[in-house]
Amino acid sequence: MEQQSSDPRTIVITGASDGIGAAAARRLAGVGHEVVVVGRSAEKAEAVARPLGARHFSADFARLDDVRRLAQDLRRAVPRIDVLVNNAGGIFDHRELTPDGHERTWQVNHLAPFLLTQLLLDRLTADGAAVVNTSSVAARLGRLRPEDLGDPRGWSPHRAYGDSKLANILFARALARRHGPAAAAFHPGGVATNFASATSTPLRFLYRTPLGRRLMISPERGAETLVWLAEGTPGRDWRSGGYYEKKRPARTNPRAHDDALADALWEHSAERVGLGPSAR
Repeated sequence: MEQQSSDPRTIVITGASDGIGAAAARRLAGVGHEVVVVGRSAEKAEAVARPLGARHFSADFARLDDVRRLAQDLRRAVPRIDVLVNNAGGIFDHRELTPDGHERTWQVNHLAPFLLTQLLLDRLTADGAAVVNTSSVAARLGRLRPEDLGDPRGWSPHRAYGDSKLANILFARALARRHGPAAAAFHPGGVATNFASATSTPLRFLYRTPLGRRLMISPERGAETLVWLAEGTPGRDWRSGGYYEKKRPARTNPRAHDDALADALWEHSAERVGLGPSAR
C-alpha cells in the first residue's frame, strides 16, 4: 500500500486513459490526491477512473470545440485545480488537417493544450496551480522560428512531432514568465505504450515490436517525473519554466531558451485558436 500524501491536490491529467497518463493517475490517486481523468475515448477514460473513484471527461484534441467543451465541463465540475497536466499527444505519418484547419500533430500536441490552459487560466492563477507539459527528447529535432510558424513546407512526421514538442517547452517557459502559474515541461523517456500506433514511421516498429519494446521502460517508470512535478513545490523542488528528465533539469534544443520565439509562438497560437487580444 502506498503512503498517503500529506498535501492532497486536485490534479487534472489529459491523455490519462492510457500510457503514462493512466499510470500517473493511478499512482497519484493511490497516495490520496484527487485525480481527474481526461481521455479521447470516454469508455477508456471511465475504465481508468472508475477503480480510482475519480471523475472523468472525454475530449478529442483534434477538435477544438471538444477542448472548449472540456474547459466548460471542468469549470463546472471541478471546484479547484492544483495541477493541470497537458499530457495528451501523438505522432501521425500523413500531413492531415483537422476540422479546425490546422495540421493534426500541431493541433493535438500544442494548440489544443494551449487553448485548454488559456480557457482555464484565470482559475489556475487564482488557485495557485501548476501546469505540467509532457514534452519529449524529440524537441531537439524542432526547427521552429518565428517566421516559420504554421509553414507547411518541409513537413515530415518527425519534424512535425519535434516542432510540437519544442512548442510544449516554449509554452511552459512563456506561461511561467508571462502569467504567473508555475509551469514545467518534461521528457518521460522511451515508454512502452500505444504511442506511435497511428504511424507507419520507423517509430512504429520501435514501439510495436517485441525487440523494440524490450528497449523501452514501463509506463509506471515513464510517469515518475510527471508524478514528481505534480507533487512537488515550484521554487523548492523544481524551477518554473524549466525542462526535466528523470526528475532533473535536462538539456534540450537551444531554441527552447529563446524568449522572442516563445512570445511569437504565444501570439501565433492565440490567433490560431481564436482567442482575443487579452490572451496575447
